[in-house]
Amino acid sequence: MSIQVILFAALATASVPLFVWALQGARIELPTRRRRVVRANLGVASAPVPNLRQVVLSQATTDRLVQPALDWFAKTARRLTPAHLLNGLERRRQLAGAGMTWTIERLLSAKLLLAGAGGLLGLTFFVSHPSAPMFVVGAVLTVGGFMAPDLVLGARGRERQAEIERSFPGVLDQLTICVEAGLGLDAAIARAAQSGKGPLAEELMRVLQDVQLGVSRQTALEAMVARTDVSDIRHFVVALGQANRYGVPIVQALRVQATDAREQRRSRAEERAQKLSVKLLFPLVFCILPSLFVVLLGPAAIRIAHLGLTAHH
Repeated sequence: MSIQVILFAALATASVPLFVWALQGARIELPTRRRRVVRANLGVASAPVPNLRQVVLSQATTDRLVQPALDWFAKTARRLTPAHLLNGLERRRQLAGAGMTWTIERLLSAKLLLAGAGGLLGLTFFVSHPSAPMFVVGAVLTVGGFMAPDLVLGARGRERQAEIERSFPGVLDQLTICVEAGLGLDAAIARAAQSGKGPLAEELMRVLQDVQLGVSRQTALEAMVARTDVSDIRHFVVALGQANRYGVPIVQALRVQATDAREQRRSRAEERAQKLSVKLLFPLVFCILPSLFVVLLGPAAIRIAHLGLTAHH
């Protein structure tokens, strides 16, 4: 018998107890692991179920009391407000670029709360000094508090429109350059939206989002016109629609619109410069000229008065 056969027989004999030991270890380890998993699951399942009252009390006071009261108050105010007032408020909110934070319900709540605060303040003045002027002051405070959100939204909307109007010619030049370089109109709009900042860049980004959701590009641009209400953008969207309808190249329409936008910006600057002299007239007459008259004629008037007193004595 050769040495190789003896060696192989010895190895085979030694592997038998090793195999048996491995099976016993796996059999011991497997229930232990299962026992740990079951124990962990039972630990999670056996945890005490939280009471609904405890969950509610664990929340902040504003979440439990203030926020539900404000929500009920806002829904009641929306239900009692006429439809045309809601449409006007929504229009002003849209022009001001108010996001989801300032919803119509929140604006109505702010209007009513400010009106109530103004009414209480006016009532305090009227009770302390009962008179007709104090009653008028209380009425003015109440109406002013109710109209304050509208005034803020209107001012913000006009400021936003002016900013869009100022930045639109530059964005239109950028669109023209990108399209002439070979980009499509959607890619050019995306480039202008990414490189720009301000309300116009936000509106262009929203146009791209609408297009990605399946809305046609012309419809998305018309929605941007409704949100901004800027005449230059309206002319631009109408020109693009006509170019698509009649087969005019987009780059040609963009070039014409860019030229018109620059001319409109120049004409608006000249118009503002011409109005400047008229606007300076009232401060000049009521503020500068009286002080100038006091400086020039004051010493002469004092001297004349002094001479008159001397002659009288």
